[in-house]
Amino acid sequence: MAVLSINCFAQTSERIPTKGYALYTADGDLKPYEFTRHEIGENDILIETLYCGVCHSDIHQGRNDWSPQTYPLVVGHEIVGKVIKTGAKVTKFQVGDYAGVGCMVNSCRHCEYCEAEEEQYCLDGRVLTYGNKDIYHGGELSQGGYSNNMVVDEHFAVIIPQNADIEKVAPLMCAGVTTYSPIMHAGIKRGDKIGIAGFGGLGHMALQYAVALGAKVTVFDITDEKRDEALAMGAINYVKVRNQEELKGLNNTLCFILSTIPSAYDPMLYVNMLKVDGELAVVGLPAAKDAPKLTVTALGGRRKVWFSVIGGMKETQETVDYSVKNGIYPKVEIIPIQQINEAWKNVVDGKVHFRYVIDMQSLK
Repeated sequence: MAVLSINCFAQTSERIPTKGYALYTADGDLKPYEFTRHEIGENDILIETLYCGVCHSDIHQGRNDWSPQTYPLVVGHEIVGKVIKTGAKVTKFQVGDYAGVGCMVNSCRHCEYCEAEEEQYCLDGRVLTYGNKDIYHGGELSQGGYSNNMVVDEHFAVIIPQNADIEKVAPLMCAGVTTYSPIMHAGIKRGDKIGIAGFGGLGHMALQYAVALGAKVTVFDITDEKRDEALAMGAINYVKVRNQEELKGLNNTLCFILSTIPSAYDPMLYVNMLKVDGELAVVGLPAAKDAPKLTVTALGGRRKVWFSVIGGMKETQETVDYSVKNGIYPKVEIIPIQQINEAWKNVVDGKVHFRYVIDMQSLK
C-alpha cells in the first residue's frame, strides 16, 4: 500500500477515499471494499492505519449476534496509526505522531457522563467506531479500522508514546482499557485474591494488570492449553473449569472476579466463589442467544455483579501510558489482511494465540 502523502486532501471539504475489508452480508466473508470517509473537520485528524487488532466483538457485531447491522460493514476498533493531516484547530497532535482509536469516535460532550470523562456512557449521542449512525456527519454509517485510514476528532484519539511497541499497542484500545478499567474501579491492591474467567485476548491483559498491582490471581478457562503461559505471566493458580476436582474448595475465597468470557457460561459458578462483599465484574459479551443469566436471590452475602463498558478517553489514555511504562502488552500474531477470514474462524474456535493484529500495510 502506498503511504499517503501529508499534502493529500488539501481541501478539508473533500471526502477521504478509503480502502478496507468489509462484510457484505452477516454470514459472508470479508472482502475488499472501497468507500469514502467524511471530510477532515477543523478538530479532526487523518490517520494512516498501521495496525488493527481483531476483537471477538468484531465478529459478534458483524455476524448480527447482538443486533441487526447495515452492510457493507467495515469493523475494527483497535486501531493505531500515524497522523498524516490535522485540522486547523487541532492542538493535541502533529503530523508524524502516533495515534490510537478505540471503540468510540464521538459523543455529545455535554451530558453528565461526558462531562465526567466517561464518554462510553454518553446519554445523548455516542457514536461507536463502526456500525453506528454518525449523527455528527449526516447520519452516515461509521466504518472501522480494517481499512487504510481513519478520520476522527482529536478528542477521540489517544496519544501513543513514540517508544511504544507499535506492533502490539493496537489491542490496548479495547482489550487493554476494557480490563484495566474494572480492575482499577474495583480498587484491586497488593495481596487481594482475585479471579479472571476466560484466558483469551482480554483475559491475558487482565492478568498482567492484576499481577502488576500485586494481586494473587487465579485464572479460569475451559482447556489446559494456556496453563503454562498463565502461570508464567504471574497467576498463582490455573483452573480448568471442566475438571470438577480443580474447582473444589474455591467457593467463598475470592474478593473479585473479572469475567472476560465471550460465549455461553454459567455465571453462578463464579458468584459462588465470591466472599461476602465480593464483586463479579463482567466485560465479556456473548451472543444474545448465549447471554448468561443470574438469579438475584443467589447473590447472598452482599455479593455484587456489574457490567463494565470499555473506558472513557481519559482512562484509555491512562491505560496506554500505564501499559507502555510498565511493558504490558498483548501477545500478538501479526497477519496480513488477506488472512482475515481464517483469523475470524480461529477466534471463534478459540485457536488464536492471544490476539491477532492486522498489518494494514498489507492492504493493496
